[in-house]
Amino acid sequence: MVFFELFSHNPTIVKVPTGEALFREGEEGHLMFVLATGTAEVIVNNRVVEELQHGNIVGELGIVSPGPRSATVVATTDCEFVAVDEKRFQFLVQQTPFFATQVMRVLAERLRSANQMLTPVEDI
Repeated sequence: MVFFELFSHNPTIVKVPTGEALFREGEEGHLMFVLATGTAEVIVNNRVVEELQHGNIVGELGIVSPGPRSATVVATTDCEFVAVDEKRFQFLVQQTPFFATQVMRVLAERLRSANQMLTPVEDI
């Protein structure tokens, strides 16, 4: 099963026009999103840290541990995101171990990337 297909039944679609934010750093977050169409950027401290494309998830930290958003997501083209609330998230985790693994993989990759950005470059 393709990762995106997990979200195809009765989705809640959030449309975000080019240049607009899906959410902003510091806002309370309790939903995860899957990018269905378009492209978007993940911005932390006014710096683009990731380019999102079809099928990418974002906001996963907010659904695993609700609290302030750690990044801003801005549409670089007109976008449609599938919103995933806690109830759907829990269902997907229980019914599809692959889904849980993919979310953990995304969290790990983003943490690894953030650590690399913080690591000072030593003088040679």
